[in-house]
Amino acid sequence: MKKNIFFFLVLLTAFQAAMAQPAVPKHKIAIFTPLYLDSAFDATDEYRYAKNVFPKFINPGLEFYEGVQLALDSLAKANAPLEVYIYDTKSATETLSQQLQKSESDSVELIIAYCSATEVKLFADAGLKRNIPVINVNLPNDGGVTGNPFFVLLNPTLKTQCEGIYRFIQKYYSLNDIIVFRKKGQLEDRIKTYFDDFGKNTVGSPLTLKYIDLVDSFTINHLRPYLDTVNQTVCIAGSLDENFGRRLTQQLASLKKQKYLSLVMGMPTWDGIKDFSKAEFKGIDILYSTPFYNPRTDKVSLAIINHFNNVMYARPSDMVMRGYETIWRFGKILLQYKSDIASNLAYKGFNVFREFDIQPVLNRQNMLDYFENKKLYFLRWQDGMLKAVY
Repeated sequence: MKKNIFFFLVLLTAFQAAMAQPAVPKHKIAIFTPLYLDSAFDATDEYRYAKNVFPKFINPGLEFYEGVQLALDSLAKANAPLEVYIYDTKSATETLSQQLQKSESDSVELIIAYCSATEVKLFADAGLKRNIPVINVNLPNDGGVTGNPFFVLLNPTLKTQCEGIYRFIQKYYSLNDIIVFRKKGQLEDRIKTYFDDFGKNTVGSPLTLKYIDLVDSFTINHLRPYLDTVNQTVCIAGSLDENFGRRLTQQLASLKKQKYLSLVMGMPTWDGIKDFSKAEFKGIDILYSTPFYNPRTDKVSLAIINHFNNVMYARPSDMVMRGYETIWRFGKILLQYKSDIASNLAYKGFNVFREFDIQPVLNRQNMLDYFENKKLYFLRWQDGMLKAVY
């Protein structure tokens, strides 16, 4: 595999020609993703690793690009007048600022960014300066962005996630005893603040939350006093730490076998925990929220899965799906609304795998800071099976 082949596919134009009549102007999109091409190839364009070795740090950005490319292929078949530029944000020869300047000279009308926490503000400022939308596809982090009507977060912030969890419990379990088990830490304190602040301003009856700090080596004996054998207790894992959540759930599952009734509500980081299908977690209901639920039973998902099975002998990751749906949805919105796309970022159409609920985020002065996807799905692990419940 040669580096110049990657540059031809990735850095020049990933989507050109033969899509529309020559007289039809093409709308331009810039895709920024970490491809690490300069890390994968040496100065002579030779691949740095063994043929059967593919470094894990390259995977997410490349998988996102693969999903983008599949969507572009589908749009090309529909003669969509789009011209897309791909930028490797981990280039060793160009800084991100230089790449953003290049995209400006290319007159792109939309930026889609798979970015790091240190890059968020740079992307947002570039969109504000040029009055073009910037779609952040991966980070649940606003990077301190304020007063920017061109910036969109597709991955909801922790604040939004906590508010969604609060609403869900308020709707279905408000009469239960509710315990927030947590460990000590700044993020844990922030989660508590989000719950408490939302409770003070909620329209419905506020929940009565009891916070219990646990030691690192907590056992079922630390949990038992807060549970009941008659009434079900809602146990919220008030920490993003996956190991904490895994331990809490396992201990609660053990107590369930002793007739203590509980369900556990986790954090969005639990989307990456696959251990919940194991036998030691059976018998207890495990809930958590995620904005990126895809049961992969629709026609497009099945076609992507089939393509990966037959061509790459692999299973498409969630980043592949995100790449596909992002360029499809916002490319379609750009084609429909053209120069007025910034006023229509919340358009409800063109969803592929899941819904988006893009809403303005207002500051304390009731002024717009940016836009954020507020749509959350709640999933339930029950006896080794994962299903959507809300």
